[in-house]
Amino acid sequence: MAPQPPSSGATTPNSEFESILPVHPTAARRPNYLTVQSENTTYTTEYIDAKYINRGASVSVSDGQFTVTPTAQPYELRTARKVGKTGLMMIGVGGNNGSTLCATILANRHNIIWGTKTGVQQPNYIGSVLRASTVQIGTDPLTKQEVHIPIADVLPMVHPNDLVLGGWDISGLSMDQAMKRAQVLDYDLQRQVAPYMAELEKPLPSIYYPDFIAANQEARADNLIPGADKQAHLEHIRADIRNFKEKHDLDRIVVFWTANTERYSDIISGVNDTADNLLAAIKASHSEVSPSTLFAVAAILEGQPFVNGAPQNTFVPGVIGLAEREKSFIGGDDLKSGQTKLKSVLAEFLVNAGIKPLSIASYNHLGNNDGKNLSAERQFKSKEISKSSVVDDMVDANRLLYKAPQVAAKGEKQAKGEHPDHIIVIKYVPAVGDSKRAIDEYYSEIFCGGRQTINIFNECEDSLLATPLILDLTILTELLTRIQYRSGEQKEFASLYPVLSLLSYMCKAPLVKPGTAVVNSLGRQRNALESFLKACVGLESNTDLLLETRIW
Repeated sequence: MAPQPPSSGATTPNSEFESILPVHPTAARRPNYLTVQSENTTYTTEYIDAKYINRGASVSVSDGQFTVTPTAQPYELRTARKVGKTGLMMIGVGGNNGSTLCATILANRHNIIWGTKTGVQQPNYIGSVLRASTVQIGTDPLTKQEVHIPIADVLPMVHPNDLVLGGWDISGLSMDQAMKRAQVLDYDLQRQVAPYMAELEKPLPSIYYPDFIAANQEARADNLIPGADKQAHLEHIRADIRNFKEKHDLDRIVVFWTANTERYSDIISGVNDTADNLLAAIKASHSEVSPSTLFAVAAILEGQPFVNGAPQNTFVPGVIGLAEREKSFIGGDDLKSGQTKLKSVLAEFLVNAGIKPLSIASYNHLGNNDGKNLSAERQFKSKEISKSSVVDDMVDANRLLYKAPQVAAKGEKQAKGEHPDHIIVIKYVPAVGDSKRAIDEYYSEIFCGGRQTINIFNECEDSLLATPLILDLTILTELLTRIQYRSGEQKEFASLYPVLSLLSYMCKAPLVKPGTAVVNSLGRQRNALESFLKACVGLESNTDLLLETRIW
């Protein structure tokens, strides 16, 4: 779909400015220059092999006494060094996020510089964790100062400029017109990038099941795969993925849902509870098979990763079972860009400080198409569920503040323990467009019956926060397909578990391996990501012990 990217650092002359600014550091193309000199790390032309000890602790409880036994499990991690040619196929490519992502990649690729009312602006990847943040890798022995490098330099990763762009949309607008409709980017950038956007192929026809998204989206639905046969739709989408891969000679495609929020699907025994039942339900065109689930199944059967950037329950049990069976990667749910990201930090701060949040009330309004779709009750409910669980693990970690749940009697459902009141409101206000306004109130109990209230007002360009997260999720997903592990008696290396929980840092409602705990704490999610990437080159996790500064 996209014109092929230049090999490196290409620029486009711009007569409106006297000189072209240098490429922004977050957008610069850098070689992977990290080399670890250790008996635990081996470099070959094909692989980076690292030995890593996963340290933890096993805890047993008896009569209120805790017995802790340290554990140490050795692993070998192997990362393929070659970064394959990667495509990104977005469902909803013509929406706010999809059109913004395509336009900003093209602006970075061609170094388009534009004027704003405050001056000259150059393209960059600010907001991307992988492109615009760093990781600490050690200490300089001479200066005694910590050394930080870009996260993207720890392991070989896809550069955003190299992604081959494509996808589906229920709206048939050309990509330049879709960008104009979104009203996200500055006019001067739109004007300059429009010719490149016009060269992109129009979105592929998508599937439209009116029961799953708001009725107010019907006017956009003019680019549809015909018929109501869900099996035929599945085969059509699979063919689209195969054709895109062949046309652009791709090694990997990441299929990404950035379309409208759907209502939740009902989980029905015999319909979507197992892989076989789900495939049979698709064949029977069952009403509870959603568009996003159908796209996920198509990607899984084609052996390509699927990431869900919206809050609905795309990953019904049958999808997870199918991903396990096919050893195909999935991840999500819902982009964590602003209000919820802040909540996952502030709630943890309060609880860790021994302060007890009694209520958390969140309100926001926005005027883009996402807000319009969420104005429908069933679609809002999906978003409410996604946002509401973000403080659960912080509360569960501190039962000094919150009463623990009572043990359920046999046959009874386990009740939740004490929990803050958590209210979420979203309103559609067309006038503000993509500029979202969010207000949060944290009402807490403090020392000896006192009270504390923290109010936060946040205004942001919604799509300009979300777009870098799509890039991070895509790039990280591609990397994880190149990492294998071996442990214990394993003779052969194996791929990672299909549910990519390492994507949690960018997701509101992280998808994790069934039966394991969900971590919403932003600090813990970030530490897990950093620690894993460093483990792949044989480095230990970050430590803030700084023992050398505490002793003579």
